[in-house]
Amino acid sequence: MPELTTNQKGVLAEAAVAKEAAKLGVIVLRPHDDARYDLVLDLPIGLMRIQCKWAVKHGDVVVIRCGTCRRGRHGLIHGAYKQGEIDAIAGYCAELDTCYLLPLSLSVDRVAVQLRLSPTLNNQQRKIHWARDYEFAARLSAPGPIAQLGERVAGSDEAVGSSPTGSTDFRDQRALPV
Repeated sequence: MPELTTNQKGVLAEAAVAKEAAKLGVIVLRPHDDARYDLVLDLPIGLMRIQCKWAVKHGDVVVIRCGTCRRGRHGLIHGAYKQGEIDAIAGYCAELDTCYLLPLSLSVDRVAVQLRLSPTLNNQQRKIHWARDYEFAARLSAPGPIAQLGERVAGSDEAVGSSPTGSTDFRDQRALPV
């Protein structure tokens, strides 16, 4: 298989994230104009702007680059996403065929995030981002402010929870929405 270009990797990552969301019953929207985000997820508690990234497995770690890179007049221009531009970053690791969803706190003003697949050699537990905790389905079906997405997918007619639905900010640093 030939080496993929950066653009091809981006297209594949977007498609994988859209497929994963669709499997969970989430409506996926694409921006019509040039935007800082690639997809919008229509969740029970609101819209979530997602920037899709190609993730790479290095040993026992999945690395998701959170920065931006574009060509400018004088070469490459590197930057970071800022608060208000996106709501989360979704990474797709082709080697593992797995999508990950990072909360806003791990998505903005960062160069990259490392997600551990297995324990460290020194058994460190603190300040470790475990890959299993950020898997796409786990992040979107975890208990949240409105209702579990799994209930919606299973066919329940109504989701109950916070009232009004906008009373909880889905960009909470601790957990992503359901």
